[in-house]
Amino acid sequence: MKETILAISGKPGLYKLVTRANNSLIVEALDNTHRRMPAFGSDRITSLADVAMFTETDDVPLMQVLASMRDLEQGKVSSVDFKKATPKELHEYFSKVLPEWDQDRVQNSHIKKLIQWYNILIKAGITDFEEEMAPTEGDNIDDRK
Repeated sequence: MKETILAISGKPGLYKLVTRANNSLIVEALDNTHRRMPAFGSDRITSLADVAMFTETDDVPLMQVLASMRDLEQGKVSSVDFKKATPKELHEYFSKVLPEWDQDRVQNSHIKKLIQWYNILIKAGITDFEEEMAPTEGDNIDDRK
């Protein structure tokens, strides 16, 4: 899942990879429009799997931060309005989500973008941010005893 959710520089929101074309990717907006469009090699396309947040120790993968937000918000949209929140409110909220975040390198705009992306994903019904586990040999999900 996380490899197919994309952010495209210069375009608002998040996109889901639909298919690959000759010189582009076909992506679908995760908002209510579900508009499909091409994304070209000249666009700066980033998979959410490649994004991490700065902390005082190691960088934390974005999916882990999103899972922490989901747990804090109990699977609902963020309780903080990223458009109206003050820097102090953003810092207090993010300290609940990721207590060891690097306050020198993580900007208010990063926190706002994170909250915006989280809300988009929740509204699109995407709440499983943990690493997807491939079934191991011998596992059968239909065996319910």
